[in-house]
Amino acid sequence: MKSMTLFRCAQVLAVALAVGSCNKNDFLDVNNNPNSPQNVPPTVLLTGAEATTGFAIGNEVGRVAELFVQHTAGILNQPRTYDTYQIRGGFDNQWNNEFYGGTLINLQQIINSTQATSPAYAGVSKMLKAYNYAVLTDLWGDIPYSQALQGNLETPNLQPRFDKQEDIYKGNTALGIQSLFDLVREGLADVDKTSTLKPGAGDDLVYKGDLAKWKKFGNTLLLKFANTISKKEPALATTVIKEVLAKTPTAYIADNSEDFEVPFGTAVGNQNPIYAYNYVNRPDDQMLSQRFLDTLNLLKDPRLPRYFTATPGNAAATNTDFGKFTGYDNGGTAATPVISSRSRYGVYTIGTSGEAPIRLVTNFQRAFILAESVLTLPGVTVTGQTAQTLFQEGIRASMTKAGVSATDITAYFAANPKVVTLSGTTEHRLNQIITQKWIAWVGNGYEAYNDYRRTGFPRLALSTNPSSESPTAIPSRFYYPNVEITSNAQNIPTPQPLTTVKVWWAE
Repeated sequence: MKSMTLFRCAQVLAVALAVGSCNKNDFLDVNNNPNSPQNVPPTVLLTGAEATTGFAIGNEVGRVAELFVQHTAGILNQPRTYDTYQIRGGFDNQWNNEFYGGTLINLQQIINSTQATSPAYAGVSKMLKAYNYAVLTDLWGDIPYSQALQGNLETPNLQPRFDKQEDIYKGNTALGIQSLFDLVREGLADVDKTSTLKPGAGDDLVYKGDLAKWKKFGNTLLLKFANTISKKEPALATTVIKEVLAKTPTAYIADNSEDFEVPFGTAVGNQNPIYAYNYVNRPDDQMLSQRFLDTLNLLKDPRLPRYFTATPGNAAATNTDFGKFTGYDNGGTAATPVISSRSRYGVYTIGTSGEAPIRLVTNFQRAFILAESVLTLPGVTVTGQTAQTLFQEGIRASMTKAGVSATDITAYFAANPKVVTLSGTTEHRLNQIITQKWIAWVGNGYEAYNDYRRTGFPRLALSTNPSSESPTAIPSRFYYPNVEITSNAQNIPTPQPLTTVKVWWAE
């Protein structure tokens, strides 16, 4: 199979996610015979791009990252292997059909067809494009970027160059590489331009055509990207964060109702991918990590009963019933409990029948990013806020989103002042911030994995039985998929980096 970093006929697969209906319960229905996919309207392509973006983060790449950050433990099949850091030879489908041949090709089609007359569509597509490329480079490092998605169905670019991660984030004029920051800025500018056609409630799954929320998403993306590179490039990170903070009125996501999250439905084929994997297709493969359980037990965290199920007979477990949950050690060799006795993903992550959204960019994330930035980046200040108030804002936003009542949150803060109060050295306070962010990101292992690799927090012990692929550390990146190694061998980095090699922004 040729590389899906190209503009080519496998676009049909991505388009199929959207063709037929814009209803959230139908948007994953597959049309096996789409007509003229190269001319699919932006109203259909946007639906497919949003759906596939959420699906991708909740699917294989998210599942592996959830294991690496020890939200869950693998007990059978691929998750068991992943939990010991054996990931070589995987991700062909994710690279091909979810990212390059799914979201990205659809988004590029929208940009190409709407830039001149309906730039609002092009603008939201550029922001989503930047998000998807960030996922790819964060997980794999150097990737096809500036030369990907070029050509057309008749004359595709079959061997796009791999661009360095540093250039993807910072740009490189000499090589014609636009930075992710500038891609988002361009998208934000497009959204404000006069447009013949604008995204609407029928095709925009996330914001229902609310361009003000799209702008908040874009500005929060700038904060996210700045935070990602803040260890490697603190000056650039500071500049970008101050740029966003200087905008008035508040330019970023500042309320849970503004979160960028992709909705799913309860019908078979339209369900949240975490639910589909863990409750429909592969119910025996993974469960709650004992290490994550131990942490939430220690902190008496009220999110636990929302994140994971209690053991049989304890379905009504309260905020303090931590002994009523069953975990498994990452890489452990003990006998696994029978499926009816395992704690598995709960209502916050999967809903009751698969309808929970996949959460991509959130209010709690923004609060934790700003808390960290105020703490660690000289010159970053947030009017009327401190690292401490922002830290508590992030915890409250996460707990509220998980379904903890305001009364219970207030009681938790009063009963656990050491947990919700930053103290000690800068390093200790950073650990507190990232640990709470790690807890908040259940269901989105990609983001927690970024934070862990970037900061080393929380302090995670090695898997009990790590493989020779990464025997002394949690992997620092993913291996390139075999399909790309085969189809684009002359451009893939050589030697191919092992999973023990840090990505640029984590060095």
